[in-house]
Amino acid sequence: MAYRTSEARQDRDLELRERILHCALQRVVVGGFAALTMQALAEDVGIATGSLYRHFRGKGELAAEVFARASQREVEALAAALRGPGSVIERLAAGVEQFAARAWHSRRLAFALIAEPVDPEVDEQRLLYREAYAGLFIELLDEGVRSGALRVSQISLSAACLVGAIAEALVGPLSPPARAARESGRPSLELADVSQALVTFCLRAVGGQLPTEEK
Repeated sequence: MAYRTSEARQDRDLELRERILHCALQRVVVGGFAALTMQALAEDVGIATGSLYRHFRGKGELAAEVFARASQREVEALAAALRGPGSVIERLAAGVEQFAARAWHSRRLAFALIAEPVDPEVDEQRLLYREAYAGLFIELLDEGVRSGALRVSQISLSAACLVGAIAEALVGPLSPPARAARESGRPSLELADVSQALVTFCLRAVGGQLPTEEK
């Protein structure tokens, strides 16, 4: 008779897998992907290091899933802002402001998702999620062009440019040196400065008026 894994065993395996992913994400939140080692994670979970490989082929696969889970939350948050109430201009500004604020309040994780050197498997996920962010901007830009609120000739390219500009603008303020400067009390950029500059740049880039300029 062929061995069949019981439902109870499957449930335990799924529960353990979720615990592994939760502990892995907490490591990245605190120390970035550099802090995500299989040995340290096994200690966090309370299992043997070898047991991790029953659920993930290696660190790259594990880190990629952690990245995907964390990034999916950001995609969903941005989608809610861009598809929420208000004019196209208001929603674009709200989406950019919210993205910056979420990154600011979880700086180590945000830097890890945006710019930290990572395994190739994670880099693949990074590209996929940049496309997901761009897809949301494409949707909004298309609506804005059709309504006359925005002036964009190449919507897909412009959406990709917005994603790149937002990420690049946040890298410096979220970087380890910037965090160290802020923690030591040295002069540094504040969220309001970064957020306002990003909103202004993004709206200007797509031919939109600032919310204060709308009639």
